[in-house]
Amino acid sequence: MIRYFVQIEYDGTDYHGFQKQTNTKKTIQHHIDKALSKVANHKVSTICSGRTDAGVHALNQFIHFDTKSKRNIDSWVKGVNSYLPADIAVKNFFKVDPDMHARFSANSRSYVYVIKNSKTPPAIGSHNCLWVKKLLNVEKMHRAAQHLLGEKDFSAFRASGCQSKTPIREIFEAEVSKKGNFIFFNIKGNAFMLNMVRIITGTLINIGMGKMNISQFKEIIKLKKRTNAGKTISANGLYFLGPEYNELDYSKEALLNELD
Repeated sequence: MIRYFVQIEYDGTDYHGFQKQTNTKKTIQHHIDKALSKVANHKVSTICSGRTDAGVHALNQFIHFDTKSKRNIDSWVKGVNSYLPADIAVKNFFKVDPDMHARFSANSRSYVYVIKNSKTPPAIGSHNCLWVKKLLNVEKMHRAAQHLLGEKDFSAFRASGCQSKTPIREIFEAEVSKKGNFIFFNIKGNAFMLNMVRIITGTLINIGMGKMNISQFKEIIKLKKRTNAGKTISANGLYFLGPEYNELDYSKEALLNELD
């Protein structure tokens, strides 16, 4: 039996999230499993590195599956892509040790939220970013984001429907930057809860607008109450950048290039 990791990119606009659901076929996993099954000539059930919610995009989602079918990498990539819709694509296949696990072997996951901060709305890519008309103070947003670093109880940024056993998460990196009319909120942690990044971003936007100060942001984290934080903003601007796997002693970038 061979275990493959598969690198996937998708636009989540028209989907109800990554995970399969009984009441709809509009999920990323439904299409991926179906395409893989056709190329492998047997039923395939995949495991992902991190489930994305409805509308969320991914640049480097990773899944794994097991198969006895033998194909070269190029045949896997071309074959699977031929069965996928245009807004989902496999980028590469990597043969890995059978004990590697897309979810449990990942020691961190990274996301970026993209905001267009301008007087006029985006016409192109309007479903791939959040438009904020009012000028945002990026420097204050970045300073506030530094208070996310470390291992903390992030109950304030946890959606009511979250099924995680614990609200404790560790954030390794948090950065708010601007390029042209676009603001980027990059965050890296060991794991994330339902809507966590979207709620954090919504709260940071309040700081950028002057509706909240940095001391209040610190207090929100401390008090652990969801009602104190900002709203859950649109999934349009959220991208899953992917996991890192320490077991391979690779950075995320090296994994993409050298795992094959």
